[in-house]
Amino acid sequence: MNENTSRPRATQRNAALTAILLLCWTSAHAQSGAYPTKPIRFIVAAAPGGGLDTVARLTGPTVSAALGQQLIIDNRGGAGGSIAAELTANSAPDGHTVLMGNIGNLAVNPHVYKGLGYHPIKDFTPVTFAVSGGNVLIVHPDVPVKTVQELIALARSKPDGLIAGSPGHGSAGRLAAELFSSMAKIKMVHVTYKGGAPAMTALLSGETQLIFASPSTAIPQVKAGRARGLAVTTLKRSAMLPGLPTIAESGLPGFETDNWYGMVVAARTPRAIVERLNAEFGRALEAPNIKQALLRQGLEPAPGTPEAFGKYIKSEYEKWGRIIREAGIQPN
Repeated sequence: MNENTSRPRATQRNAALTAILLLCWTSAHAQSGAYPTKPIRFIVAAAPGGGLDTVARLTGPTVSAALGQQLIIDNRGGAGGSIAAELTANSAPDGHTVLMGNIGNLAVNPHVYKGLGYHPIKDFTPVTFAVSGGNVLIVHPDVPVKTVQELIALARSKPDGLIAGSPGHGSAGRLAAELFSSMAKIKMVHVTYKGGAPAMTALLSGETQLIFASPSTAIPQVKAGRARGLAVTTLKRSAMLPGLPTIAESGLPGFETDNWYGMVVAARTPRAIVERLNAEFGRALEAPNIKQALLRQGLEPAPGTPEAFGKYIKSEYEKWGRIIREAGIQPN
């Protein structure tokens, strides 16, 4: 009797153990293989129409097709990209929210804004570096200058300084303007907008006189004659605007700024998800049609590993913190 009773109990224990093991396997399989399980929110730290938005809209459809879920672009400009960054930092660490960020919100903002709701090193997991591209110094056609030296001379003749627009307080465009005015020893009145497109609109309307714009925003306007290009901020000339000199060769030796973009997710996002996003965004950025479209706008795709991007963010964070302190730029 005891023997017969023990057999059903053993069978029940084995069945329960099998069920537990199956449940564990199913859970692990779901975590590693089911991503993504819903549409992905692709937050762009600028208004529609600028460089960040251009990269997101070029890569988004390819990544969406590869992942089998829609990437919904959510443009969140303002505060130099800090609004978009804070939304991403506070999102669930499940890979369903991705930030299309840049030098501003990933390396600079803590040095120029008070009370940020995120930290660029601690609160994100890097996915991949996206593109590299310097800014283009352009002026409104009514500004009577054709060279950097003429612009500097004009600025020195204006007691109140020239009016410079920028895509955000901590943006690469604003930093380029600050570095330019510091090295040229001139005064500028800075006006900040919620992204590259609104800043460009202000320049074209004559609301501002100059801007350090992303190539994707500046090149169409320069080629159409609606704005005048003076120089690029990189150490070498742009293949898309070979007639424009660098600022370094125009009288300010050593001048250089890079307007880079990259993708990040919330900290503590599982490694498998980060690797999947890294692979798909990397393939999209290297796709011949997308790569050529980016290069035509002066943006050079340069995807890499999450670790490499993390190290680069840290180095840029430290570099610009030092420059901002030395230039005496005060946090807002």
